[in-house]
Amino acid sequence: MTTQPTQILTNLQLTQKIRRIAFEIYENNFEETDLVLAGVSGEGYVLAQRLAFELQHISPLKVTLLKIELDKSLAQQPAIHLDAEADVYTEKVVVVVDDVLNTGRTLAFSLLPFLSVPLRKLQVAVVVDRNHKRFPVAADYIGYELSTTLTEHVQVIVSDGERAGVYLR
Repeated sequence: MTTQPTQILTNLQLTQKIRRIAFEIYENNFEETDLVLAGVSGEGYVLAQRLAFELQHISPLKVTLLKIELDKSLAQQPAIHLDAEADVYTEKVVVVVDDVLNTGRTLAFSLLPFLSVPLRKLQVAVVVDRNHKRFPVAADYIGYELSTTLTEHVQVIVSDGERAGVYLR
């Protein structure tokens, strides 16, 4: 028997959270001229696209979008791939974006490419923080904090109009 997922945030509420995160990013980086949003492939990248859209409407920041490619199912990552060269983000503020912060493993791997170049700041943004930290990664920008059991699954759907929202399975 399959149970229906519980909707935690509607599309409208998710949109409001994304807009609020964009305002917070701008408030904390208003003195900058450039900002790099690096989205983790999947919904993290779609979220980064939405944040870029919001930032372009509320701020004068020049926003560059990057995609971080990695396999979230692997315990060790052979390589983290970015779709840009290091000079694109060197000496800039970088915000790594993902949909859910669970244990911190995916975000810890996602931060690796940025540790080998000089940056102005390195920040993290997520829609949902589940509070199951196993790695010392904390988000600077959080849309929603949700305490769950380890067996529950949080799904963020940013890209699917009607179904967009946050669900607990």
